[in-house]
Amino acid sequence: MSAPFRIRENGIDLSVRLTPKSSVDRLEGVETAADGRRHLKARVRAVPENGAANHALERLVAKTLGVPASAVSVVAGGTARLKTLRIAGDPEVLARSVEALGQSSG
Repeated sequence: MSAPFRIRENGIDLSVRLTPKSSVDRLEGVETAADGRRHLKARVRAVPENGAANHALERLVAKTLGVPASAVSVVAGGTARLKTLRIAGDPEVLARSVEALGQSSG
């Protein structure tokens, strides 16, 4: 089974499915889409207007992975539910952190 991220030289690219206008801000673990690709499920309270939901997602992922907010940015899918986040940092540490999130989900 593939991981929901790709290792890069200076970090990882993380696939995320974002649900805006939720009642809580939280990461809900890893799920597999119908096409077999895996992504992290995330919910944020922010609305999908003027980039508010994307910024909330960046802050949530940064806090959860213990990296500065400036290290996380949406690099693809800015207006779509499926997004790619680029997270700067030690790729091995980030990969282990994301894998741990996947373990805690069903």
